[in-house]
Amino acid sequence: MTITKMTWRPQYRSSKYRHVFGKPATKENCYDGVPITRSVHDNHLCTVNPRFIAVITECAGGGAFLVLSINHTGKVDPHHPKVSGHRGNVLDIKWNPFNDFCIASCSEDTTVKIWDIPEHGVLKNMTLARKELQGHSRRVGLIEWHPTANNIIFSTGYDYQVMVWKLDVPEQVIKNPLRSISVHSDVVLSMSFNTDGSRLATSCKDKKIRVIDPRTGTLLQETNCKSHKASKVLFLGNLKMLLSTGNSRWNHRQIALWDQEDLSQPCYSEDLDGSSGVLFPFYDPDTHMLYIAGKGDGNIRYYEISPEKPYVHYLTEYRSLLPQKGMGVMPKRGLDVCSCEIFRFYKLVTIKSLIEPLSMIVPRRSESYQEDIYPMTAGNKPSVTADEWIAGLDKGPVMMSLRPGSKLESYVDPGSEKDPIGSMEAQHSCSRPGLSPLIQERLDAKEGNTRKLSPPTSLFPSTNEKSSSTTYVSNGQLDSTHCSPPKTENELRQMFYKQQEEIRRLKEQLNQKDVRIKQLELEIKNVRNSQANL
Repeated sequence: MTITKMTWRPQYRSSKYRHVFGKPATKENCYDGVPITRSVHDNHLCTVNPRFIAVITECAGGGAFLVLSINHTGKVDPHHPKVSGHRGNVLDIKWNPFNDFCIASCSEDTTVKIWDIPEHGVLKNMTLARKELQGHSRRVGLIEWHPTANNIIFSTGYDYQVMVWKLDVPEQVIKNPLRSISVHSDVVLSMSFNTDGSRLATSCKDKKIRVIDPRTGTLLQETNCKSHKASKVLFLGNLKMLLSTGNSRWNHRQIALWDQEDLSQPCYSEDLDGSSGVLFPFYDPDTHMLYIAGKGDGNIRYYEISPEKPYVHYLTEYRSLLPQKGMGVMPKRGLDVCSCEIFRFYKLVTIKSLIEPLSMIVPRRSESYQEDIYPMTAGNKPSVTADEWIAGLDKGPVMMSLRPGSKLESYVDPGSEKDPIGSMEAQHSCSRPGLSPLIQERLDAKEGNTRKLSPPTSLFPSTNEKSSSTTYVSNGQLDSTHCSPPKTENELRQMFYKQQEEIRRLKEQLNQKDVRIKQLELEIKNVRNSQANL
């Protein structure tokens, strides 16, 4: 049954993101004088990572995009070197999630190109790409990197084909994709992967949403709903749900929520307004926050998503007089955690040739690192190789901590997709009896026991032992197996880092459960007060 609600919701709901506000950058921290493309293509037109910002630009003769250092704010030189190797207009650009110096672009010239950006940025015009992908028969409108597999990229064009490409091959020009997926009857408007990349959702110009197995190209689900005409679609992290933006049968802009296993009818839909611009959805799986930004709008609505009805909880909206043509989003590892920043947009304001950073801030009085709003997040390391993914292996993203000073090499794998809170509680409750002495003592210290900590060397068995049954940390989980002890200093250091990461993760779980308990206590109190008033 479909739940349809209007935006206004009078009921009170406790949330640590209730008072999130948007903070635009000052003029000197914007990128001014950028010749933003005048293309009417409904893409983001901008892509960001912690080192660079890239934006599709307007230029004569061929297509180009601009790559600037993330710190290159202020007035941009009108003659700044560009990446200009395409013979037609560039329609989409995306940074490689596992390499901050690698970017992909697609164009009206029917090609996809992979570029290596120099460490110090683009100092002269670039025309030679590292790889060129030739397979589409018409212009290519959209590209998407696989979220967990290295060197796998997807492209789709006006030939209605979705093509899968493997990049770690010796050829500079690749003419044959791994697979060509032919299940669409019109132009694909958006693509989105689930967390481990085992499912691909697409929205199409025929107004349908499809869920596809990206490895085989098999069509798994398809909508036939007449009350919602989808334009953009997005997987909502581990919630087993899809979100789409589009139009209702009365041509109101609308958002809809779908069960990924049943696309017969949306489980929730909401009319927003009567404007005509395309709605771009952005989802943060760490905070479960959804941001909706309309093309040509100045405002950004944001919501909190929950796995139980009514699913979508409106928070508020950021308002601005400057309309956005496109949006870039900074990966979580590039945020300023010291100012409690949980999301950052880069608004393309065409009327002023301006790129304006917009930070979403959780107001906190303390200036220390806030564990509860920064859970483990997807890092910049792939969890599988291209060959492993092709062979059928699916793994969730390799996770990292945003705590300042933590080592970026210390990752954990979240494992299978489960409810975030439930899985953390299950891991904590079941793994504690088998913890190593150092982790056990650190947890005891957290609970008020001040026993002296063991030295780090107690993590490892004696090197004189030939074999022993020892508990090691592997991919974020404790694994008791017969393992040989580390033989080199590097192995010893790596295992120590893993153990330290496990300690940090368990502390984070305790803190998050404390926050959850406080939230539940507040909700119980509110329910009792409302019953007393009745």
